Amino acid sequence: MSDVPGLVDHLFRREAGRLVAALTRALGPEHLDLAEDVVHEAMLAALRTWPVRGLPDDPVAWLARAARNRALDQVRHRAMTERTAEAVARRLAPRDDPAADDGPPDDVLRMLFMGCHPALPREGRLALTLKAVAGLGVGEIARAFLLTPDAVAQRLVRTKRLVRELGLAFELPPAAELPARLDAVLEVLYALFNEGHVAHAGEDLVRPDLCDDALRLAGLLTALPATDRPEVHAALALMHLVRARQPARTGPAGELVPLAEQDRARWDRNHLARGLRHLARSAAGDVLTRYHLEAEIAACHATAPSDAATDWPRVLDRYDALLALAPSPVVALNRAVALSRVRGPAAAIAEVERLRADPALARYHLLPATLGALWDQAGRPDRAAPLYDEALALPCTAPERRLLEARLAASGG
Repeated sequence: MSDVPGLVDHLFRREAGRLVAALTRALGPEHLDLAEDVVHEAMLAALRTWPVRGLPDDPVAWLARAARNRALDQVRHRAMTERTAEAVARRLAPRDDPAADDGPPDDVLRMLFMGCHPALPREGRLALTLKAVAGLGVGEIARAFLLTPDAVAQRLVRTKRLVRELGLAFELPPAAELPARLDAVLEVLYALFNEGHVAHAGEDLVRPDLCDDALRLAGLLTALPATDRPEVHAALALMHLVRARQPARTGPAGELVPLAEQDRARWDRNHLARGLRHLARSAAGDVLTRYHLEAEIAACHATAPSDAATDWPRVLDRYDALLALAPSPVVALNRAVALSRVRGPAAAIAEVERLRADPALARYHLLPATLGALWDQAGRPDRAAPLYDEALALPCTAPERRLLEARLAASGG
């Protein structure tokens, strides 16, 4: 039974959000902590029990029952009024077993929208939803946003307190509120995807499990007519097209392989096809979001037979539109790379030099790394070497570090 820890970890990633959501519906949003605790306890019980007694016929149903029974015990021991305790117990009855739900995963959608309520601060929305729905740990969330675990834990405590104080309902928003609330949900899901696509620390450059979690949760939004909207398809298109490149992003020794050097035969054709289908569906209506523009950029790469054959003027045009719609220093940095392919490295160097004054990029290793690569392209390795040194002094993953060290050595540093 040596595979039990791996199975439990897989089930936690796949099912914890649904179990927490179903228990939150029964217990009420004010008891979200309890729902998370009993699901975690059920997972620990599985780690202790399954190696001894063997795997149950239906592991998900086992976890659901174990979590529900622990919740019932806690309800009986907590200081609830008798009427409240009875009502919660009825909602936790076996017929309410989350593993028995065969319909659309409405509970997970309700949890997504509650966690992304506009009355909650943006940082709190991100942390709460990533933990309660996606199952990320405090440490993972801290790495994703370059925070300390204590800061994330405090943010979660404050956000859950706000959920209780505001009496937020565990429900999908009214149709009139849906567009604004959907933006916040997509922001969280894309943050989850990005942490999987470019992990912020550790030996692994890519966390495919987090990317697939984001794709799965975004896919749930298309299950209901009210959330089956163009911007959702645009976000799904972007994530599938970027996810397709992951098999080629690392080499045999785990080193980072830049997009220009990737073997495109290794790109995942299934994700490419799904991304292009979602991109076509995103064109319905007259809405234009950052996801539409970023998906178009990803599609330019996905449909080009090589880096040299990429429609770089189109990529630059889409980055210009993105910078106008959703300006950010990271978008400006990415635009500079496209600019170098259209107008040469000198024009891009001037743009990146201006970005060095932006405090938001002060500890962003890709800024000096990009500038170093541009000086290399300009035939000035002497200017590139100190920039690679600068990038190496900043936080990055081990595969990124190996690439920077190789570039530093090649530039004579």
